[in-house]
Amino acid sequence: MMRAMDRWLPAYLTRSRKRFKGTAEAPCHVFLAVCDHFEPFHHTDKQGALKAMQDWEQAWPTLVEDFKDSSGRGPRHTFFFPIEQYDRDVLEKLAALCARTGSEVEVHLHHDGDTAESLREQLLTGIHYLAGHGLLSRTANGSPRYGFIHGNWALDHSHPDGRHCGVPDELDVLQQTGCYADFTFPSAPDPSQPPIINSIYYSNEDGKACSHHAGKMCAAGSTSVDREGLLMVQGPLGLAWKRRKWGMLPRLENADLTGANPPTLGRFQHWTQLAPTVQSGPPWIFVKLHTHGGIPQNYRTLLGAAVRQFHASLAGFAAQCPSIKYHYVTAREMVNLIHAAEAGVAATSLPSASFDHTLPPPPVLAR
Repeated sequence: MMRAMDRWLPAYLTRSRKRFKGTAEAPCHVFLAVCDHFEPFHHTDKQGALKAMQDWEQAWPTLVEDFKDSSGRGPRHTFFFPIEQYDRDVLEKLAALCARTGSEVEVHLHHDGDTAESLREQLLTGIHYLAGHGLLSRTANGSPRYGFIHGNWALDHSHPDGRHCGVPDELDVLQQTGCYADFTFPSAPDPSQPPIINSIYYSNEDGKACSHHAGKMCAAGSTSVDREGLLMVQGPLGLAWKRRKWGMLPRLENADLTGANPPTLGRFQHWTQLAPTVQSGPPWIFVKLHTHGGIPQNYRTLLGAAVRQFHASLAGFAAQCPSIKYHYVTAREMVNLIHAAEAGVAATSLPSASFDHTLPPPPVLAR
């Protein structure tokens, strides 16, 4: 847990402790987006990948039907698929699963030793394949828009060893190819963890590695017009003092959902204390979680009893605490809510009205 703490601990210790306090008349809204580094080919072949899809097909729709949030919707999931591992059969199954459950697919990419041009070619090819399955949001002229997670956490050539990227102007390439937001972080305890934590902000490419280590925080009014730079949507990161190792040392809370570390009501309450908001915006808290849900030891948890207990506990908690409403959203819907908050949406507005604020749903959801 101590690895790379020098990169983020100062920001954690000096963070603002001010949080929204909702009331029954004006509740605080919490948005949960699970951004899955979905790698069904991880340490397996096509047969193993198809087995992972079969397990998701059998369990996920039932879970979505069995639990409802404060908007009356079931859980949502965003599969960030590694485009360098594209397989038509797997993507057909994934697209059908999304159409059935309201989940979505975005772009994940592992790459190394690239140039801006070779990266652009990989992205455009992968985007073309995903769009061919009816996935990804579209502009008015039909151009795909996508959310992004960088493989091995090395966004903008940020790994200290110089591996897993090679493109120090990556933020520009992402924007030029239709990326609407990055969802890579937090990455702690990985050394690629940036010094900015628990934030939603815009980062401009400076032509050097680690451009996302600086940026302008999202705020109602001031960032709603130009939206200059690439939007960075981070998940909660901090020390979990209520979950101690050996009864003494706090564990790391980095928003990761694993077989050994499933979601719990206690973690949810901690996430709401760490997760970002839009400055001067409505009482909305944006909880971006991550997982590697193509790996059996993780998806057995994501589709099993532990997660069912989490959803049931969350519903019970919200029923007893009318000052909090919770909403399952996709990565795209979370960004739409962020933009609505920037634009000055009223605190009393129904969040569901902003789920498609600027980025429309992918065609597969309209079939």
